[in-house]
Amino acid sequence: MDTTFDEQEVIAGCKRGDAQARRRLYERYASSMLAVCTRYAGDRETARDLLQEGFIRVFTKIGGYRGSGSLEGWMRRVFATTALEQLRRADVLRQSVGTDECLDLPDECAPSAVERLSADELLQCVAELPDGYRTVFNLYAIEGYSHAEIADMLHIREASSRSQFARARQMLQQMVLQRGGNDR
Repeated sequence: MDTTFDEQEVIAGCKRGDAQARRRLYERYASSMLAVCTRYAGDRETARDLLQEGFIRVFTKIGGYRGSGSLEGWMRRVFATTALEQLRRADVLRQSVGTDECLDLPDECAPSAVERLSADELLQCVAELPDGYRTVFNLYAIEGYSHAEIADMLHIREASSRSQFARARQMLQQMVLQRGGNDR
């Protein structure tokens, strides 16, 4: 990692359009922003496209960053918004189940199954969710948005957000139990 990274200096350089400052920002945050993109995209190729589009947006919108909150947090929001817009353009959110009924789910799956999976295996499970489920799961469980905020962002009803989250959770629990119980 770049130990000489001066965030304020890099931000100022990016605001001026300095190519070296942009490169340093990219090198510092590309891997963590790729992880954000991958969570929403579900596949590496789409995630890389989102990474490129996200950094273009960061560089064009960095003048609007006022320093309240962390730069990385601001960038995560830009990347999440970029991913959501791509999903809307592809119309994958409307193709997802949008019922208002939540399923009766156990509160948690067996802790021993979860403990046996690596973080990468858990992320792979999330990546395998259908697009709408994965999107709502990421926004609620990882990004911390409320169902009301998600509904507004995705142009769906709040009950649909809750339902998709519940179904995503159920699918994840099934995947974790299947993977956690195999060859361990």
